[in-house]
Amino acid sequence: MKMYDILQSGGPVMWPLLLCSLVVVTVIIERFLFWISLERNRNRALLDEVLSMAETGDWEMIREKTAGNRDYIIRLLVVGILHRDFDMGRAMEAEANVMLQRMNRYMPVLDTMITVAPLLGILGTVLGIISSFKMLGVGGIADPKLVTGGIAQALITTATGLTIAIIAVIPFNYFNSRINRAIHVMEKYTTSLDVVFQKAGMSQGERG
Repeated sequence: MKMYDILQSGGPVMWPLLLCSLVVVTVIIERFLFWISLERNRNRALLDEVLSMAETGDWEMIREKTAGNRDYIIRLLVVGILHRDFDMGRAMEAEANVMLQRMNRYMPVLDTMITVAPLLGILGTVLGIISSFKMLGVGGIADPKLVTGGIAQALITTATGLTIAIIAVIPFNYFNSRINRAIHVMEKYTTSLDVVFQKAGMSQGERG
């Protein structure tokens, strides 16, 4: 059975379901590309080097070595370093919030599709059953073929809605797990920088 035939046999609700499926696929692809890009830009060797230079208080060297770097953790630490004389913690918190907004982009859309698609499937089921009862009232039990169209419509829309939701929920949970891991990593390194900065300040105070 061709795709167009399935859409036709499923009734009018199949068209918004088709739109939901397109939205889900688009968001999933965009988010996968986003996380791949984010991972490719990571520079763990430079990140460790930044923390080592922070221990010695070599702030200017940190600025030179991290110029143009796209690792979000390094950028987070550099923002804190640049604001070390004011409020390092708040500066890094603000930068982390900006990064989290990027990580959460389109996630509410995916969440909505997970909820809406099965509901649309149920709506198609109800409409199909109503159509079946109408046909039954017109043709009676003597002609059961008139009822099969409505039953098919009900089954196809339900299956389609559930399929879309199942396909969407797996990457949705995966992306959320990536966000949670990223939060943990950001907290780990911002805490490390704060500790290093405090040690550097104490060392300078003792030398003074």
